[in-house]
Amino acid sequence: MGEGPERGRVKIADMGFARLFNSPLKPLADLDPVVVTFWYRAPELLLGARHYTKAIDIWAIGCIFAELLTSEPIFHCRQEDIKTSNPFHHDQLDRIFSVMGFPADKDWEDIRKMPEYPTLQKDFRRTTYANSSLIKYMEKHKVKPDSKVFLLLQKLLTMDPTKRITSEQALQDPYFQEDPLPTSDVFAGCQIPYPKREFLNEDEPEEKGDKV
Repeated sequence: MGEGPERGRVKIADMGFARLFNSPLKPLADLDPVVVTFWYRAPELLLGARHYTKAIDIWAIGCIFAELLTSEPIFHCRQEDIKTSNPFHHDQLDRIFSVMGFPADKDWEDIRKMPEYPTLQKDFRRTTYANSSLIKYMEKHKVKPDSKVFLLLQKLLTMDPTKRITSEQALQDPYFQEDPLPTSDVFAGCQIPYPKREFLNEDEPEEKGDKV
């Protein structure tokens, strides 16, 4: 963030469940099936996906992007202190469907293969969310459905993870070609210099005040 070759470069990171990215993908059962903060958790995770993929992170980025546009978490719901390893979370799925609508079969064909699909069928009715859509939600926040920013958000928050945009594709999206153009330095043109940060070594002794 400060001085150096990466000055002014902002990155999204969460090391809470940092793991080596294996190829082939390592099953979530070998790690922890309940991953990612509720509000940013992709629908495939909530339906019991057994592998952690890049598409899961893209969904989380879409949630953050929507939050930047609306100043509120897009899929906020009641959070609980879950003591079970069951990934299915009714309230979070309900919130996603309340914003996005219930996914049509043609939009997510493999949803029937998800481990928690039987529970989904038992707990939810498609008709409950017939009037819900991302377009309607974002229009309430003054984001037009034909705008480049909405079209990018729509690609990030695609229900089917196999159809979700990749990070490489997102960076080439037309949204980033319109004014104001992105910059590699968020401090470019800033009149107030970013303060230098001191990095302390854990081995360094703490400064002791004068004894009274």
